[in-house]
Amino acid sequence: MPDSAAPAVAPPIASLSVVELINVAETTRRERGPAAAVAIYQVWIAANGDNPLLYAVLFNFAVVLTDSGDLAGARSQLERAVVVNPDFIPTYINLGRVYERMGAANLAVLQWTAATDRLAPVNGQSIAHKTTALNQTARVLEGANQDQPAEAMLRQSLDLDPRQREAIQHLLALRQRQVEWPIIDPWERMDAQALMTGMSPLSLAAYADDPMTQLAAAWNYNRLDVGAPSELMDLSVALSRGDDQPLRIGYLSSDLRHHAIGHLTAEIYGLHDRSKVEVFAYYCGPELTDPLQKRIMADVDHWVAVNRMDDATAARRIAQDGIQILIDVNGYTRDGRTRLLAMRPAPVIVNWLGFPGTTGSPYHHYIVADDFIIPPGDEAFYSEKVLRLPCYQPNDRKRRVSPFPPARREAGLPDDAVVYCSFNGMQKITPFTLDRWFTVLERVENSVLWLLSGSEDSHARLRAKAAERGLSPERLVFADKMANPEHLARYVLADVFLDALPYGAHTTASDALWMGVPIVTLAGRSFAARVCGSILRAAGLPELVCDTPDAFVDTAVELGLDADRLARLKARILTLRDDSVLFDTPGLVSALEDLYAGMWRDLREDRLPVPDLANLDAYLEIGAAQTHDAFDMLSVEDHRGWWRERLARRHAHRPIPADNRLWDQQS
Repeated sequence: MPDSAAPAVAPPIASLSVVELINVAETTRRERGPAAAVAIYQVWIAANGDNPLLYAVLFNFAVVLTDSGDLAGARSQLERAVVVNPDFIPTYINLGRVYERMGAANLAVLQWTAATDRLAPVNGQSIAHKTTALNQTARVLEGANQDQPAEAMLRQSLDLDPRQREAIQHLLALRQRQVEWPIIDPWERMDAQALMTGMSPLSLAAYADDPMTQLAAAWNYNRLDVGAPSELMDLSVALSRGDDQPLRIGYLSSDLRHHAIGHLTAEIYGLHDRSKVEVFAYYCGPELTDPLQKRIMADVDHWVAVNRMDDATAARRIAQDGIQILIDVNGYTRDGRTRLLAMRPAPVIVNWLGFPGTTGSPYHHYIVADDFIIPPGDEAFYSEKVLRLPCYQPNDRKRRVSPFPPARREAGLPDDAVVYCSFNGMQKITPFTLDRWFTVLERVENSVLWLLSGSEDSHARLRAKAAERGLSPERLVFADKMANPEHLARYVLADVFLDALPYGAHTTASDALWMGVPIVTLAGRSFAARVCGSILRAAGLPELVCDTPDAFVDTAVELGLDADRLARLKARILTLRDDSVLFDTPGLVSALEDLYAGMWRDLREDRLPVPDLANLDAYLEIGAAQTHDAFDMLSVEDHRGWWRERLARRHAHRPIPADNRLWDQQS
């Protein structure tokens, strides 16, 4: 920041009160940018070194510096604030955050520990500060794979304040990642229903194969965790575009980089027909530029980084760009910008690919799927209008594969065994999934299960469960994470990929088939539980999509015991690859453009769908009363009847108006 700016603002600024200073600085930041606000703070601090509220000014100055990316400057101001007033707890919390962002996690934890040590008095403010410090510490410990201490911190935090939805979400996701069952494990201060209603939609997708509960939970998450927008955008630029102009479509995502979504979508941007659409990409992810991101940047017409913009600024930019259809390629996933979408920055908003399920939001008009993932008749489980592609999931036919596949012994695999693999994350393993996998190992004696690595604690738990079944723990082999080209190359070491339920393989399924490895999947009822089945059908392999747990086990066993059949199947997969719907990316893009054109016609003809959110409070109450650690919804043959029975009981004591889902006039 140039020192020459100081004389021009010094006289009035130096005499401001602290409250006036903060207000002026914030107004200046909004109107002229952070550099101007920084200059104001510098002038005031230089003239008011003995002010008793200097620590508060230093704290706010550090916030501005942090938001502008000057972490070293923020650290300096916060360290000075600690010296000026060591009892101001928020300084320790923010200083810890700055240290963490600078890569000094150990120093971050020390700051948060210092904060908790200073919070002896029990009052509302001290509890709020202590829970914040505990939650921050838990997050950093989890990032360092210290899962047990992280869970202890979260439980302590929830003991102090059980209403913290973010802490509940973090705790349950951590237990899933650790395969620490039961996932819903209530204690004195936290009952099962509070845990169920607090679970994030993404975690619920991996916990319960119940699309009705998932819809209600998504609605609740949107209502409580996203909330109402502070303002709505002016859409006049988009609405004034002529019908003879290409549609302006925007892809909003944090994952246009080396990420599963980046790999899936990398090819689609360059395949769009520019006579039909003009392609904008709005990137809201981490600050980086990797080769995959550079490729995407080169293929879109406009690349806009909104990751350093606040929600209102980013929404305003999208609206001013005249985006007519905005595709949310995040949903309720990490770094998603749902609060930005709540401001309705485009006339049409679409849920596609990033989140495997409904958003339950009042502003997502459409969800894009296919006729297997959302079969006709299942629209009741989605708040959005359902539109369908030939196959929901795109694929990059230009993906890089290392030319140097490892040998089995290099991967820790026996040379002569049948190798079953599952490269889903640990959080996707449930007791029912593991039971099916272990049954396959029992019936195919010379076999191993090759899993993507997690924490050492999760490995130990899975090995212990194998031993409980009478299986040698050494039959579980864990694959270290590695760069995508090398990861793809090692697929050839596997014989059969075993899918998980209720959150099955998505990108990993495409990867396995691209490398010629067959997948056996069990199709469930919810979105995430049917994607792998969609992929296999689009690849020309419907016989590998099973309807019952017994069929899943039998199919996997038969492939493991018949080497000739397995070899023929692998050869067939590679032959089908070039002509299958699954890898027809140009065809998918063309179909997607047809859907976009239809969406815009709906808007022009006043047929834009209104999300259906009726009665979701009642559905949530019923769904949250059922935990799924020891209850497999797949075992319920009449899923709709199960729900209607409980809706009737609820209606008997608290009437429910008819809706267009499961509680209609006939019910």
